[in-house]
Order: sequence, then C-alpha cells, then structure tokens
Amino acid sequence: MEIVPGIHQVDGVKGNCFIIVRDDLTLIDTGMPKNSAKIVQYIQDVLKRKPSDIKTIVLTHFHVDHVGDAFDLKKLSGAKVAIHEADADYVSGRKTPPVPKGVMGMIFKVLMPLFFRSKPVEPDIKLNDGDTIAGLATIHTPGHTPGSICLFDPASKILFAGDLLRYDGINIKTGPLALDTHEVQQSINKIAALDFAIMLPGHGIPLRPDASVKVREFATSLP
Repeated sequence: MEIVPGIHQVDGVKGNCFIIVRDDLTLIDTGMPKNSAKIVQYIQDVLKRKPSDIKTIVLTHFHVDHVGDAFDLKKLSGAKVAIHEADADYVSGRKTPPVPKGVMGMIFKVLMPLFFRSKPVEPDIKLNDGDTIAGLATIHTPGHTPGSICLFDPASKILFAGDLLRYDGINIKTGPLALDTHEVQQSINKIAALDFAIMLPGHGIPLRPDASVKVREFATSLP
C-alpha cells in the first residue's frame, strides 16, 4: 500500500518492509525469509519498476524478521546493503547474535536456529549515528539490539522506527525482546526530540498525524 506519495509498504512479509520510490528504489527492512517474491511482485506489479531499480537496502537491526530476505534481494538486484556497524557482524554471520535475558531469551535461543534462520549477507555499508543513506538521516537507537537504528526522511517528515517502537492502532509500545531496556528508554527520548509527522514502525501500523507529539507523550509516561 502507498502510505504517502512515494513511500510504500509491502504487506504479508511478517515484518514491515518499506519502499521509498524516487529515481531509484530504497528498501527499509526485508521481512522474514522466503518472502522476497512478494517484494519483487509488488515492485513489478504495483510500482511498475524492475528489481534492478533497488539500489539500497537499509536494515534497521539484525533480527531475522527484518533481514530475512536481504541476501536474496541483494543477489537479485545488485543493491548495496547497509546496517549499523554494531549489528554488521551478526548479519554477516561472523558473530553469534546476542539474545535477551530470562525465559524469553532462552526460548528465542532454542527456536531461532530451527525456524528463523536467514542467509548471512555481507553489508556493503556500515552506518554510524548521523550518517546519511539514500537521503535518510541515520539515528543510532540501541537497546533493542546494539546497532538498532531509526531513519528520518526530512523530505516527508517520516520516521522509520524499526523495532524501537510499535503502534497497534491504539497504543504505542516498545519493541519486544530488548537487550537493554535502559538503552531503549534513552533511545526513545532521543527520537522524541525530533519533529516528524508520521512514524512507520517495524511492526504494527503507521502512527499519524502528529506522531512526534504522541511519541513525546509516551516517552514522558515511561518510568
């Protein structure tokens, strides 16, 4: 679906995948593995573009529901893959991904290799806070993962929030399986200082209008 002119969301990939349509195409996250055909079909049927028009794939963090199709889409399109440097070795397979503490972390550790395995992909671009990628400002927002990022598009005043926050149509919530809840809160305070009209989370639906006002209200409600 088209969220605003030039920014689309591909449904049904079990993790929000966004496409920015300009002279080239930029993908933000790629959903779970084995969904690349849905993304390609959307590009061809809805956008009337070619997979080779994808020039950049930006990953907001290393979790499989965001990087699952990065390998296949990079191979198909020749696009460059970008991710924050703190998460780069996890998507490339050089390091074993960290898991949250507690029971959920134990479950996650057991199930991940069995059901949620994605092909390692070598990042072409390692991002840092303040970098610009495909016209988007990189905001390092650690806590969910060490290298989690949000991306701000000044042209549309849209914030791509990854899994820092999610919105279900009623409530704003923090993303699940955070590695460091204190860092998450600091990261929320960081984006709450920005001015954005729409927030596009990694899960859930768009938050609009006056998204930054609502995020600031949420930030002040945190303990």
